[in-house]
Amino acid sequence: MKLFLNLLLFLAVTSIYSQNSLSGSVFNSETNESIAFANIYFPQLEKGTTTNEVGVFSIHNLPTGNYNILVSIIGFETYSQTIQIPYQEDLKIALLPSAIEIEEVIVSTPFHKLQSENVMKVEQRKASDLKSKGAINLAEGITNIPGVDGVSTGISIAKPVIRGLSSNRVLVYTQGIRLENQQFGSEHGLGINDAGIESVEVIKGPASLLYGSDAIGGVLYLNPERFAHENESETNLNFQYFTNTEGLNTNLGYKSSGEKFKFLIRGSFTEHADYKTEDYRVTNTRFNEKDLKAALGYQDVNFKTELRYNLNASKLGIPEEIGIQNLNKSPLLPYQGITNHIFSSKSTLFFENSRLDLNLGYTYNDRKEFEEEHHHDDDEDHDDDDDDEHDDDEHDDDEHDDEEHHDEILHPALHMKLKTFNYDAKYHLPKFGKFETIVGVQGMHQINTNYGEEVLIPDATTNDFGVLATSHIHFEKADIQLGARFDTRNIKVVNSIDKSFTSFNGALGVKTNLSKNVVARLNLASGFRAPNLAELTSYGSHEGTNRFEIGNENLNNEQNLQIDLALEYKTDHLEIFANGFYNIIKNYIFLSPNGDLINDDPVFLYLQDDAKLYGGEVGLHIHPHPLDWLHIESSFETVTGKLNNDDYLPLIPANKLNNTLRVEYNLKPLNKGNAFVTLSSAFAQKNTSVFETETSGYNLLSAGFGGEINVFKSVLQIQITGTNLTNKKYVNHLSRLKPDGIYNIGRNFSFSLSYTL
Repeated sequence: MKLFLNLLLFLAVTSIYSQNSLSGSVFNSETNESIAFANIYFPQLEKGTTTNEVGVFSIHNLPTGNYNILVSIIGFETYSQTIQIPYQEDLKIALLPSAIEIEEVIVSTPFHKLQSENVMKVEQRKASDLKSKGAINLAEGITNIPGVDGVSTGISIAKPVIRGLSSNRVLVYTQGIRLENQQFGSEHGLGINDAGIESVEVIKGPASLLYGSDAIGGVLYLNPERFAHENESETNLNFQYFTNTEGLNTNLGYKSSGEKFKFLIRGSFTEHADYKTEDYRVTNTRFNEKDLKAALGYQDVNFKTELRYNLNASKLGIPEEIGIQNLNKSPLLPYQGITNHIFSSKSTLFFENSRLDLNLGYTYNDRKEFEEEHHHDDDEDHDDDDDDEHDDDEHDDDEHDDEEHHDEILHPALHMKLKTFNYDAKYHLPKFGKFETIVGVQGMHQINTNYGEEVLIPDATTNDFGVLATSHIHFEKADIQLGARFDTRNIKVVNSIDKSFTSFNGALGVKTNLSKNVVARLNLASGFRAPNLAELTSYGSHEGTNRFEIGNENLNNEQNLQIDLALEYKTDHLEIFANGFYNIIKNYIFLSPNGDLINDDPVFLYLQDDAKLYGGEVGLHIHPHPLDWLHIESSFETVTGKLNNDDYLPLIPANKLNNTLRVEYNLKPLNKGNAFVTLSSAFAQKNTSVFETETSGYNLLSAGFGGEINVFKSVLQIQITGTNLTNKKYVNHLSRLKPDGIYNIGRNFSFSLSYTL
């Protein structure tokens, strides 16, 4: 307590003597004209403002120290520079005109730099840009990022796949903490609504140095919506309609910031009927979702903190076969009922030339799954008529009403509650010469408890602890990042196993300019993943998996080593990139059938063998002079995965080629207009595991246009997008409905409106 009081006294004293202000101006380096409404932002402080009509800005209550300042606006290169606060004179910033899109700060890596300054290759996309491509949800939207795909069950359930690895091999972060929502299940989705998500970052490759176990394949990092600028407020309404499912995504948000306190809240509602192919609707792919996000922030000179809360409640139909054909939006049996609470606290203490970051999180995931056999007796007659249901829509509606009536009194077949506490503390040491260094500790305490009739995963407690150190070294012609980490994980299963797993990992990366226009990044990193509860202890059938899984308590750590080479060529009007990787995984865990049947389901065992994955992504972006409004983009991605015996790994995405023609324009009354046409080609996947079938290739055509108009002196954004315009009948290799020959979604148009006050 005495130490705590002394710390508070120290903060109070430093606040008195460390309040600083910065003033300056922003102008065009070629014409010397002032630039109005440019964004000024300090990423370490999460504090910013904009220039006024004559290009002047001022920002107050800055702590003493060295901080990176970013200045960005459309049509100019993003300016990045480290300055010392206090700054004794007005800061004059010259921006270079450019047709290249604005660069944003990379948050998922610890030094918070622009991607052009980052040693690791990280892909970043704005959530709004992903939605503009016509994606129904966030999980579908991220598949537009090269090297990223998704294992899907219809349109409501999807899991991210990064370079052929998914499930517990890809770690998801939201609100600055790891997302824990029973993600071991192959039919368990992402569980995050895109409302209130600012941007998405993808680390492709082992990130155990930064995040510990489960980041062996990469990290999907979701950046939450930012607070409003100081002394500003904003109300925003979004509406999106989808013709294929007659679905709605709608959300309303408000945020306001004073000199010290900040607040935001956003609520959303989503519902979709079964999606349609050219021949039929896919029964029970319907779903609905309610989401609430709220945040409260406080910022003084030497201290800032924010508290965030996310409540997500969803009902997701589990498709099994083609049956009922209607447009009802409440799921039939079987379905998942999921309630997820995420509490997070993110705080920073600023000292002179150093700082301490502390992130705390608590996730409460309540998962229920209801199955057909749990109907009451008076509903059994309806079940006998399943084969004829699609012929009588009126009967379908009546039966659906009966199911709705009984939802509240049905007992879930599977009911699990997962409670997880996370902590992450990182101390940024004072800069020493060319060295920026961070040391830290991370950990997790997790309890899984069963309440349902079935127990697929037993009651268990998991504890993680890790300690790390990493440095960024600045040389004249190169930047080097290196680090090391030690982790331990203990898993205790009630009245059963008590196992501990340990691992030591490291990473080394270098970024250098091979020439004026060519940047090279070479990274070598190891990673690990401890076996999860499903792999250690499963024994039973799970709704939707169509298999009986048996765990193996003798499984060892997965341990990998990946080398990654990224090359970028960039001029004012041409960008070319090529990324290649080779990933060696020792003790790769996989499911394999043994030929037996239990309860008419094939038995699958968890086995281990060494594996390797290799491939990469190449692409280009042309915006020719003087046609800066024209953009031609193309990317190709490939990955191959094999076991040590040369058998192919399961769930490896097919090779993909994407070609996009995009234009930007201003035609009154439409401002910031955009239009695009995209042809996405998936090649045939013939490199399949022993229990997979080959998948044919296909081409999907999409197009869209939109822009902004002023309505009552505020901005209304409009976007109209069509996907699968030819109504192609196709099956994605990573669709969990593929074994039943069920097609993916057909032609769909989306209409989006976003109004900001």
